[in-house]
Amino acid sequence: MQASQENTITGGSRLFFNQPLRDKESYCWSCIQNADVSIQGLHLSADTFEQHCTLESSSGTGGSCAARSSQSTTTSFSPNESGISQQNSQSYPSDVHDSPDQTSGSQTSESYVTHKLRELETAMLGPDLDVPNSFNNDIMRAGDNNQTSTETDKWKFLGDVISRGDLREGLCVCARFLEDGDMFTVDWLIGELRAMVSVSGEPIQRLGAYAVEGLVARLASSGSAIYKALRCKEPVLPASMELLSYMHLLYEICPYFKFGYMSANGAIAEAIKEEKRIHIIDFQISQGTQWITLIKALAAQPGGPPHIRITGIDDSTSAYARGGGLNIVGKRLTMLAQEYEVPFEFNAVSGVPSSEIQVENLKIQPGEAIAVNFALTLHHMPDESVGTQNHRDRLLRMVKGLSPKVVTLVEQESNTNTAPFFARFVETLNYYSAIFESIDVALPREHKERINVEQHCLAREVVNIIACEGAERVERHELLGKWRSRFTMAGFKPYPLSSHVNGTIKALLGEYSGKYTLEEKDGALYLGWMDRHLVSSCAWR
Repeated sequence: MQASQENTITGGSRLFFNQPLRDKESYCWSCIQNADVSIQGLHLSADTFEQHCTLESSSGTGGSCAARSSQSTTTSFSPNESGISQQNSQSYPSDVHDSPDQTSGSQTSESYVTHKLRELETAMLGPDLDVPNSFNNDIMRAGDNNQTSTETDKWKFLGDVISRGDLREGLCVCARFLEDGDMFTVDWLIGELRAMVSVSGEPIQRLGAYAVEGLVARLASSGSAIYKALRCKEPVLPASMELLSYMHLLYEICPYFKFGYMSANGAIAEAIKEEKRIHIIDFQISQGTQWITLIKALAAQPGGPPHIRITGIDDSTSAYARGGGLNIVGKRLTMLAQEYEVPFEFNAVSGVPSSEIQVENLKIQPGEAIAVNFALTLHHMPDESVGTQNHRDRLLRMVKGLSPKVVTLVEQESNTNTAPFFARFVETLNYYSAIFESIDVALPREHKERINVEQHCLAREVVNIIACEGAERVERHELLGKWRSRFTMAGFKPYPLSSHVNGTIKALLGEYSGKYTLEEKDGALYLGWMDRHLVSSCAWR
């Protein structure tokens, strides 16, 4: 991947689409949680649960994004189409180029607060993204005295982009026109771009299919409905299942999950290795499989296993995925602990969103060594840019008050939280391009299960980031630098990952493409694809 791509346009102007190097799913990435870690005598072997990921519904019935639209949207998939086929998607809101976290065209107090917060954030941490104007303002906006000339230049430029088949540039140009409210040009571009994308084509064509539909969903205010429809589901598995689940396949062909859970489990194992009573608080326990290897490792440690209590916090999507409540997870882990003769308790927290958890929900007991796990979940917590309640920072302050031995953080290394729409769109293209490229190396392009993995588990994220605003945009990633700032302000100090964890992960990457990279910096680990960081992992106390 190139650090930046520069294209010359008519009249000497230049079009820049930066691909910044950054210091990763979402719910789908937490469907399968496993790790192999060796920590000073503790060996965490790999165990997996087979799961399925299916399209819940072909009917989008809930939610709205940007400006509200009463028009219904039908979502369907076909390998022969661009991706998500939208019916009745041509009813556009009158104003779609509002500020990133507005849900109407008028300037609200919330958007003013968001703007000020972004200014403060930039002053403290540097700019989110360096995305200049996509092309000359004379082409973007007609001049006062030269309307005909600028329109001619604009269509000449657009014709050149399409004739060259430059899909990435075409997508970015379309996003820029959408941000500026030029609906006629956007409508024309979408028609042209749909002919250039394919769910079985090259990585940019496959990602482009979902990016186009994200733009369409933004226009039709249907992104939230699509996001809710594309949920991972774990059906009752037949005894003779022939195909692995979509998420299990993604888990196997890419090291992203294993990297995150190996590093988190390793940090926890090291921090509590001398403790007799430990309490692990998992803020999105999903299927609970992350803890299988840790329980096995602690069972074999010298001197016998500690007493383990796990508090699992549920969410509606995970409950839907497992086909039931947290009792399923608790029973599974309890049976495992009994098999390995490990004293074990399970505390289920159901019916309370992770963002609204209070100390009393956790049932803290005296004498426990506490470990808190935030694995691919904090980016779903709304912050001050979404509403008056800053759940991200409140949770961190609450956790700090528990005096934990360790807090683990695994997150996608992307910046889509407070970035304005166009910058967010470019960042999404750059980030997911690397993901799609890594999948391309592992599976043939015509592989049916690869298409299913991308459609059912990655497309939903892309659509949500592009199409939704306000509370309905739940995929709000931040770079580790910003997470570091949040943790520091909450009173945490870094807990560097050990060399044992680093060595184990390096051995893991030897099983995958040589294009994966591992970088250790300031006590944190970054997993990347070529020159792009994709997942970061760190620990705090």
